[in-house]
Amino acid sequence: MITLRKSENRGHANHGWLNTYHTFSFANYYDPTHMGFRSLRVINQDRVHPGKGFPTHSHNDMEIVTYVLEGALEHKDSLGTGSIIRPGDVQRMSAGTGIAHSEYNHSQTEGVHFLQIWILPNKKGVKPTYEQKTYSDEEKRGNLRLIVSEDGRSNSVTIHQDVDTYTTLLDTGEQVIHQLKPNRHAWVQVARGSVMLNDNLLEAGDGAAVSNEESLKLVGKEMAEVLLFDMA
Repeated sequence: MITLRKSENRGHANHGWLNTYHTFSFANYYDPTHMGFRSLRVINQDRVHPGKGFPTHSHNDMEIVTYVLEGALEHKDSLGTGSIIRPGDVQRMSAGTGIAHSEYNHSQTEGVHFLQIWILPNKKGVKPTYEQKTYSDEEKRGNLRLIVSEDGRSNSVTIHQDVDTYTTLLDTGEQVIHQLKPNRHAWVQVARGSVMLNDNLLEAGDGAAVSNEESLKLVGKEMAEVLLFDMA
């Protein structure tokens, strides 16, 4: 079964400096029918104006993944980490017992466009940690590249949850196939472009919840970037 979550039905807020869309309930957007999917709690698509951003704030007991699509995001946290996140980079923050961080657009002239993803951890009270890795377009083009996992295999960043996250870049007509093991579920999120997911058209910003399917076929309709979450 594949259930679509169309882009135009997401929560939306425009704060001037921040234009944000919420796939699931977040902040002032509340929809009891869209509180997350399995352990996937948040997918926010954010566009932040030059020089603007999120001042220092705290999180605990959450796995937070940042995926930049355009521009550069400047990160600082209470662990002493300072980094710039650019397209191709994947940042993971395990908030655990508590972490404070800020996220700002690194540029004074160009916007930054990114996805912020929250995953509920399978254990609470872990030591807060930070990790960032880079994956080339060549690794993703026409291929499902593992970027997040519980065990860190294939040089993926690690989280405290049984969720494998893949990304792919698909040209028109290009396809990838992902097999779902029994009792596994998936969420597919189109970051840009458009694809066919089995017999369903997904466009930029669209998502899809997948259960009781053995195989997922993604075919590019126009050049697309897609994230696929495989979870218990």
